[in-house]
Amino acid sequence: MTERMNRQWRLAARPIGTFKDSDFQWTQEPVPALKEGELLVHNQYLSLDPTNRGWANEVDTYLPAVKLGDVMRGGAIGVVEESRNPSFKAGDHVSGLLGWQEYAITDGTGLGKLPDNPAIPLTAYLGLFGHIGLTAYYGLLDVGQPKAGETLVVTGAAGAVGSLVGQIGKIVGCRVVGIAGSDEKCRWLTEDLGFDAAINYKRENVLEALKRECPNGIDVNFENVGGVILDSVLALINVGARISLCGLISQYNAAERVPGPYNLAMLIVRRARIQGFLVSDYMNRAGEAMTALGRWLMEGKIKYRVDVVEGLEQAPRAVNKLFDGSNQGKLVVKI
Repeated sequence: MTERMNRQWRLAARPIGTFKDSDFQWTQEPVPALKEGELLVHNQYLSLDPTNRGWANEVDTYLPAVKLGDVMRGGAIGVVEESRNPSFKAGDHVSGLLGWQEYAITDGTGLGKLPDNPAIPLTAYLGLFGHIGLTAYYGLLDVGQPKAGETLVVTGAAGAVGSLVGQIGKIVGCRVVGIAGSDEKCRWLTEDLGFDAAINYKRENVLEALKRECPNGIDVNFENVGGVILDSVLALINVGARISLCGLISQYNAAERVPGPYNLAMLIVRRARIQGFLVSDYMNRAGEAMTALGRWLMEGKIKYRVDVVEGLEQAPRAVNKLFDGSNQGKLVVKI
């Protein structure tokens, strides 16, 4: 047999600002033989997420920092090619933190089997089902606790998570206002996804636009951005408002500490709540979310979009699309 060669991206330097090519090293090495209990996964799609930036820093986040020289951490979907693990067999499609590489050897810890359903494209398990769908579903419904008739503001609304959050908000009866970074994205939110309004933060004063689009104040905020946009939201929250803190993407590439937010006192004045969460908190309840998301998809109540970049070699450049706003929906690399 021809020896398998594994193409990999390894972290070579701690990034300053956005990722640069020099932050990674491209390597190729033979795939070693499996040990008892291991399986070999041939990765097919790599998920690119804002958390990649945090993992590359020297400071630990909710997971340990990626060590210099290690394969860059990342979620992926692949097919089992060989198995010496009784829980998996060749041909199984699986997902997990398999890394920025073509092949991954694992003992199966943290690995999930995907349903054998040819009608569902593999990218759906990154764009709707999986960690993106769970984040949107539980981050809004469990943390944000929206009620019919309330106003929901979603920042980073045209991203993979934000676009789902707004649609779920409409399903439960909210007025939904999204904030995004281009007129094209704003049109997609209102014309295709059913948002009631969308604000282009690059063209409008966000605070003034929120005053216009949220005449009754803000009851729920699903926050992906932070910074001055979060400050604008805080200025308009209602009594008892809930802020579901999913991300702070405006700060991830900052070389110096970002000041603010300055309007935190509004949490006291309005007796409001801001709560961070991690999708890993809800993995034991994944079935509930997947059932609901699947039903809404079949009923035409929810849509998702996947932005596919061709080729593993493109990953270091492609990941920056998350930070310059050029991605269209869930960003993945077809390996």
